[in-house]
Amino acid sequence: MDSQPRIGVGAFILDGERRRLLLVRRRRMPEADHWGLPGGKVDFGETVEAAVVREIAEELGVKIAIDELLCIVDQIDLAAGTHWVAPVYRAHIVSGEPSNREPAALAGVGWFALEALPQPLTLSTRTALARL
Repeated sequence: MDSQPRIGVGAFILDGERRRLLLVRRRRMPEADHWGLPGGKVDFGETVEAAVVREIAEELGVKIAIDELLCIVDQIDLAAGTHWVAPVYRAHIVSGEPSNREPAALAGVGWFALEALPQPLTLSTRTALARL
C-alpha cells in the first residue's frame, strides 16, 4: 500500500479533423485491459508538462505540443491501496506516427471515433471526455 499519492499525467490527443481520439490499451494495473489516454508517471524533479511530453515520446514515438490543461483526475482506490493524481492535457502531434514503443506495458494503440470508443475506458479517459 502506498502511503502517499503518486502523480501521473495523460494526453488527450485528437486527430487533425478532431474526430478521433488516440488511445492505448493497458497491460498493467491499475486498470489493466482498459483503453485509456497515453501517459505515465512523473519523475522526481520533472514538471508535469515535461513528463507528459516525455511519456508520449517514450510510449508512442511521437512529439507532442501541449495545448491546455483539460482536467485533473483523482484516482483513489482504498481497497487496492492506491491513490493517483493525474493532470490530463489536451495536446496535438507535432511529428511522427503513433506506434506501440512499450509492448510490455501496452497491448495496443489506435485512433478511435469519439462516437465509437472501445470499452472499457479508464477513469481518466471517462473524466476527460466528460469535460469536453
